[in-house]
Amino acid sequence: MVEVQVREKESLERALRRFKKQWERAGILREVRTRSFYIKPSDEKREAKKKAARRMARNARIEAILNNPRAVRRRRRKPTRHNNYNK
Repeated sequence: MVEVQVREKESLERALRRFKKQWERAGILREVRTRSFYIKPSDEKREAKKKAARRMARNARIEAILNNPRAVRRRRRKPTRHNNYNK
């Protein structure tokens, strides 16, 4: 449980700010949202596998960038109506 004691000569707003930071770090809101509805164990496993695959792909991209910065594919900007690319 998250607790904050108001220090001497500390405003209530500041104490509330500290409480909010501790609340977010503890992940209470995230946990409440995930527990707000039932998720089957098989669905939980499937989501965990997807999350792990995304994490591994992201780490592989970062590793490739660190090993060979020139091999980074840059995204091209889509032409907008204001640009005269097609003239």
